[in-house]
Amino acid sequence: MAEIQGSFDERFEGVGDVLSANLDSGADVGASVCVVHDGQTVVDLWGGTIDDAGTPWVEDTIINVWSTTKTMTALTALMLADRGEIDFHSPVARYWPEFAANGKGDIEVRHLMGHTAGLSGWQEPMSEADVCDWETATSRLAAQAPWWEPGSASGYHALTQGYLVGEVIRRASGGTTVGELFAKEIAGPLGADFHIGTGPEHDARVAKVIPPADATLGGDALAALGEDSIAMRTLRNPALPADWSWSEAWRRAEIPAAGGHGNARSVARVQSVLSHGGEVDGVQVLSPAGCDIVFEQQSNGPDLVLQAPLTLGMGYGISSEETPIGPNQRTCFWGGWGGSIVVNDLENRLTIAYVMNRMGEGTMGDDRGIGVVFAAYAAVLGATG
Repeated sequence: MAEIQGSFDERFEGVGDVLSANLDSGADVGASVCVVHDGQTVVDLWGGTIDDAGTPWVEDTIINVWSTTKTMTALTALMLADRGEIDFHSPVARYWPEFAANGKGDIEVRHLMGHTAGLSGWQEPMSEADVCDWETATSRLAAQAPWWEPGSASGYHALTQGYLVGEVIRRASGGTTVGELFAKEIAGPLGADFHIGTGPEHDARVAKVIPPADATLGGDALAALGEDSIAMRTLRNPALPADWSWSEAWRRAEIPAAGGHGNARSVARVQSVLSHGGEVDGVQVLSPAGCDIVFEQQSNGPDLVLQAPLTLGMGYGISSEETPIGPNQRTCFWGGWGGSIVVNDLENRLTIAYVMNRMGEGTMGDDRGIGVVFAAYAAVLGATG
């Protein structure tokens, strides 16, 4: 089997087997996996290469994880809500007055967190430079009208959620950006190597994603939905080629729904805050009640953009009959375009993370990450009977 590096508790050998098998088969080129269980890092593994030249994926390799970044933005918002600095049930315009334009005065912060705000894309054409410019991205969203009745259904806010939630965070925190606040209050204290806005000091260890055959978000499946569909308008403005993530402009910008850089270790370290009652190694980010807010359901049914049934809570997907990502209802998750994923199981005090460079097709994950999740659960549930 392919050689992998790192360490794991012997109970979790199956997780390493999945990673090795994926590397052997070519399903993965380079990847990392991490599992935190009951306060301990029980899996921290990586392997493969970051390029065609055979440069190895090493312990501190980081990569753009696409929408897995959303979980970091959501956690930052949950932290402020837990402190009373944001009220998810208040109008967005309470924090961001300009947002009330075009009939949006009643949209609440929870609608942003749950992808139900009707602002899944931009009305005006967006370029890469526009996506990387905070003022352009946020002011255009503030000015436009919603595309459907807010709160009536979810429509995946693929790129826009980060700017929407991020601007509420910035306004509520006195001008501190989501990337700055996340670094200062969460990643820094936890010693987590995850960045929303990645500085030049990290460039030498950033791996590039390997785009899928259809290298734009949404792929060929969008064509059948029509040019005027909400899905097409969301995922084709901009078309978002995967290789945008290779650019310096993308790395430097704060793109809180899709531009975060990290590895499985840093993803699991941060997200284990949720699965462990809000505290990790003496660092208190949330109260236990603040963690529970994740499960306040915002929508349940077919998503207008992803065209699949989803149960969405406050910033995360929730395990359900349609998406049974975990064995109990106190499990939340999200993933990134191409395959990265993180799962938080509050009942089992378990966080599972998988990050890779070879992107799979589609936006809803694939068997590589799910295989890691299943193997981790096999170890945990086997150990607990």
